[in-house]
Amino acid sequence: MKIVDNQITHKELKEMAAASFGNMIKAVVDLKKGIMAVDAPLHADEEALLLEHGSKNEDLWGINLYPDLTGPDLIEYDSMINLRPAQNNQTRGVEDPAIRQNIAALVNKLVIG
Repeated sequence: MKIVDNQITHKELKEMAAASFGNMIKAVVDLKKGIMAVDAPLHADEEALLLEHGSKNEDLWGINLYPDLTGPDLIEYDSMINLRPAQNNQTRGVEDPAIRQNIAALVNKLVIG
């Protein structure tokens, strides 16, 4: 498991994916801190890591990254940690388009090459 607070390459993500799920890697983004955790079997593990490092639950969103793909296909907004009725998110997806846009912007900033 790793916290990405600067940048990570597509190549690094591909290597992590190959060692776990094949073509996909789980990630949790912290929209307030501008960081993400990657490379764990469960989003909940990454969420716990970020919480241990001072993140707040309401700022965390679970996603899946497909490093073989680019553009909008890179990100899948699906995780059990996204079920947040208190934040008006009733599904495993990220229902608010503005939050999805912020997640995409952060991923595009952190994932290079």
